[in-house]
Parts: sequence; structure tokens; C-alpha cells
Amino acid sequence: MEHKLEFAQRLRDAMAAAGLEPRPGVLLNLFNAHYWGRSVSFQAASRWLRGEAIPAQDKLLVLAEILRVEPEVLRFGQAVRHRVQESRKRWDEGVSYQEREVFDAFLSLPAPQRKLVREVILALAQVQAESKG
Repeated sequence: MEHKLEFAQRLRDAMAAAGLEPRPGVLLNLFNAHYWGRSVSFQAASRWLRGEAIPAQDKLLVLAEILRVEPEVLRFGQAVRHRVQESRKRWDEGVSYQEREVFDAFLSLPAPQRKLVREVILALAQVQAESKG
């Protein structure tokens, strides 16, 4: 339930940052003017703003575009985006060209062989961790 309330707060903040009053009627009219699918009801817009519901992905993308905010930030907040960027940075900086070659070769293997390679790597990592501990 808390994630719905957090989403609602981000939605209200994004509306305010866009110079809009965070009210269901305002959101309803703006959203329905830009959405290509079936119009949403006043109740749906109200539920989004009260933290009772989170819109489906297609609606979230439209909201993000209207409010000029990244969809993942609107849905999950800056903290999740930061964690993803840190993970990506660690991957980009910590993996050499040779290791990327190995990963590409691994991905080209059939599923049973990938499973075997994965089990070998995990077993080696476990032995390494036990020898450190």
C-alpha cells in the first residue's frame, strides 16, 4: 500500500512542478486529451492522486510525457533510478573486454550448457567465499 501512496505523492509533485493544480479534474482533462485509448474516469484520476491505485504502464507513460518526467522516476522515484545507474556504472567500469566476450559466448550457448556453466561458476564462487571466511 505504501508504494501507492508514494506514487501519488510523486504524481502530485510532478503536477505542481508542471504548474498544474494536483486535482482529479485537472488530471482527468489533461490525461484524456493526450491518451489514445479509452478515457479514464474521474474516479480513476482521483484514485491515482489519493494513492489508492497506480495506473497501468501505458497510462503511466502518457502521464510521464505530459508532466515531462521520466516514467521510471514517476513510478518508482529517484532512489530506484539511482540504484539502477549505480549498478550499470559498476557493470560498465568493472567488466573488461575479455569478460564481455565470455558473456557473449555464454549467452550464445544452448540453455542446458548455460545451466552447467552457471553451476560451475557458482560452485567456484562458493569455494572462494568459504576460503575467505
